[in-house]
Amino acid sequence: MPPLPKDVAQIPVQLPASMNPSQAKQLRWVLVETSHPGNVGSAARALKTMGFEDLRLVKPKSAMIAKEPEAIALASGANDLLESSQEFTSISEAVQSCTLVLGLTSRDREFGPPSIDWVEARALIAQAVDQNQKVALLFGPERTGLDNQHLALCTHRVWLDANPIYPSLNLAQAIMVCAFSLREAFNAASSSQKAGLLPQREEKAELADPVAIEAMLNHWQQGLEAIGYLDPANPKKLMPRLQALFARSRLHKEEIDLLRGIAKQMLLRK
Repeated sequence: MPPLPKDVAQIPVQLPASMNPSQAKQLRWVLVETSHPGNVGSAARALKTMGFEDLRLVKPKSAMIAKEPEAIALASGANDLLESSQEFTSISEAVQSCTLVLGLTSRDREFGPPSIDWVEARALIAQAVDQNQKVALLFGPERTGLDNQHLALCTHRVWLDANPIYPSLNLAQAIMVCAFSLREAFNAASSSQKAGLLPQREEKAELADPVAIEAMLNHWQQGLEAIGYLDPANPKKLMPRLQALFARSRLHKEEIDLLRGIAKQMLLRK
């Protein structure tokens, strides 16, 4: 392994070991179009330090970016996490089966998923994990962050509370902030469960994952074109508005089936 850069400090850390490993396995940390190998290595180091392990890379600027010397050097012992990381050609593949997909970006959008702060997001993550649901956290390219296309599959856009004059965090810093605070939340929940302070888990209808919602929207687009409501030559902002509407609704699987049934009927009128 290449030697650790001299400017990388070795800071001893000791945290409670009460986080259940199964909780960590339900989270996916997705880096989208990452440019610098060192950021992948630093992200791996941050995740391993906090007890997380599922690192996914979507269309990095160079193939096999996790195997580059700079990534290995900055991982500083988290080589196993780098080696187990997976590369995907699309976000939909990386977040398949996740019912909660959070896009981390401070930039506001006219359309897209509902915007929440990290405190709200952390509560949603804890709730999803408690219900054995998969969760994905998306982090965008270093220079531009997540754009509208990246956010299309997200259930929420999440921002971290920071200095409004300079709210910029580099990739590894953002991941460490999220990983550390999630570990704290899971540790606190575990302590409360042991003390019998949490209520019994309620069975709830299963949420649809964003990939299923995207497929439903494509079906609806075809149906709306078939009945003449959507002009493909001049679509305006109809589909982004519908996408934002359904993102706010947190659709269940049976509701997806219902909506696709409506789209099927629209196509039959063609």
